[in-house]
Amino acid sequence: MKKLISLKSLTAALDGFRKKKNPPRVVFTNGCFDIIHAGHVRYLTKARSLGDILVVGLNSDSSVRQIKGERRPIIPEKERAEVMAALSFVDYVVIFKEPTPVKLIAALKPDILVKGADWAASAIAGGDIVKANGGKIRRITLIKGRSTTNIIKRILELHRKKEE
Repeated sequence: MKKLISLKSLTAALDGFRKKKNPPRVVFTNGCFDIIHAGHVRYLTKARSLGDILVVGLNSDSSVRQIKGERRPIIPEKERAEVMAALSFVDYVVIFKEPTPVKLIAALKPDILVKGADWAASAIAGGDIVKANGGKIRRITLIKGRSTTNIIKRILELHRKKEE
């Protein structure tokens, strides 16, 4: 099974699964996932435990720049996708160019939409689409202080001290 997949191919695969007698529950989450860390792994593991198939929408490089600024991402999208696809609990990875995954969510119609608990339920992009299709929204508690931004700050701090 190829994990890094186009939206068209993924939609076809999910449609095939849904025709089965007992269709699998599709879980969708998204993010930049720039510099994978333990917080990402725990979050994705929990997301996968909520269903049978975990689809990760990965922000493209241009999308990350729109959200995080011109200095991001640190890791290019193809490498971020490769790392994400290597995780055993991730079933599919699809890259999207928009700032939010609303278009993906509308096309994929996941049963469960997952975001971090730092997002208010009402602010989760695509939540209304998932609910309208009978799906559920789940918010996962994040590990305090674990973020790519904090890792970048720590690296810069350590290197500045070393140079002084």
